[in-house]
Amino acid sequence: MMHRGLRRLVHLVLFCPLSKGLQSRLPVLKVKYLLLAWLGILVASWVLYMQYASYSELCRGHVCHMVICDHYRSGIVSGSSCKALCEERTLTLQRCMSTSSTHQVYSGVWKERPVVIKCGLEEPLKGDGAPDSVLRQEMTLFDKPTRGTSMDEFREMLHSFLKSNLGEQPSLTTLVGRVITLADVNKDGKVSLAEAKSVWALLQINEFLLMVALQEKEHTPKLLGFCGDLYVTERVSHSSLYRLEVPSYLQALVPEALSSRMNQWLAPAWPRRARITIGLLEFIEEVFHGAYGSFLMCDASPRHVGYNFKYDCKMADLRSVASETAVRGFLRGRHCETNADCTFGSDCTATCDRLVKQCNTEVVQPNLAKVCVLLQDYLLFGAPQDLRTDLEKQLRTCVTLSSLASQMEVHHSLVLNNLKTLLWKTISNTQYS
Repeated sequence: MMHRGLRRLVHLVLFCPLSKGLQSRLPVLKVKYLLLAWLGILVASWVLYMQYASYSELCRGHVCHMVICDHYRSGIVSGSSCKALCEERTLTLQRCMSTSSTHQVYSGVWKERPVVIKCGLEEPLKGDGAPDSVLRQEMTLFDKPTRGTSMDEFREMLHSFLKSNLGEQPSLTTLVGRVITLADVNKDGKVSLAEAKSVWALLQINEFLLMVALQEKEHTPKLLGFCGDLYVTERVSHSSLYRLEVPSYLQALVPEALSSRMNQWLAPAWPRRARITIGLLEFIEEVFHGAYGSFLMCDASPRHVGYNFKYDCKMADLRSVASETAVRGFLRGRHCETNADCTFGSDCTATCDRLVKQCNTEVVQPNLAKVCVLLQDYLLFGAPQDLRTDLEKQLRTCVTLSSLASQMEVHHSLVLNNLKTLLWKTISNTQYS
């Protein structure tokens, strides 16, 4: 009886729109097509639902805007972008690009220039996701410095903070001066309490700190303005090495080989990829023993490496780049059972001393080795035949680099320069150079 009812239900679903006369003449093949059509509608509906659910969870720009502008009108925060964001409305959040609900990323336009707007948000308290609850949590971000703090005391605060994050560097005083200049929005030679609170909150964001430290470097996006702990950067035309990124909820349905093949098909011509690679290698040089110490890439993902319309490399996301001092501080004295317990970020991994069950502080794989793993996929396909063997050999050598090896710095520089020279010789004196 139950089987008969199920058959009638399937019969009704499949042929409800059709008359009985037409049903009797439908070939079996058309029934299959109808089944496929219904399946396609089901899958499409599921994808649309997942996109909507993902958007509503990840995209909370309206909350970010409300919180920042409320603080601005109350005189708690200040910044070069506040007037445009909260009064003139000439800086607006447009397309959501967030991948985390606590780190809001939106495209926008400001002063007739495409920009990216970034803002941090605390996770809403359990059972209380209203904007005013976020407002209460955000208040704690702007509790320093306190009223009555002198300019000399604020300078000392900045110096101590930068020293703890970047290590003892001879150029820290210069960086403190740069931060003070940035905080002085109205250029009156003084830093108000609201300006000081804003820049202090921003320095707690790793990416902002790196942008200030590396602002003169060619491959770091330019910082254009800020308001409270919201900051505005130049937009990188292509925010990932690969153009096709399969959403997490579709990865189980789309074979990795298919997405990889599609990305190869959509990728720029090989000489342009070589130009992007040279820029990426230059960035590795810039963060290796720079003026403010060394920085480590702790999530070497193609999603974090972008390029502009001239095919010059620009780091689209610096959140996973950390100072060597910060990484060592995280690892020092950390309890471990295996090497996996000694990981900062996604892939800044040190070894575990199993005798004392504590992490060593030296990260095993240097930046260059991680980047070369990416380049094996990105650079080898479509490479000129007369270059491929030599390129493959150099990338293999590069991937095996270790921070624990003797004379690592000399070896690191040699491999990096050889790879840059090989690529540059191939594209120099062409339209791609």
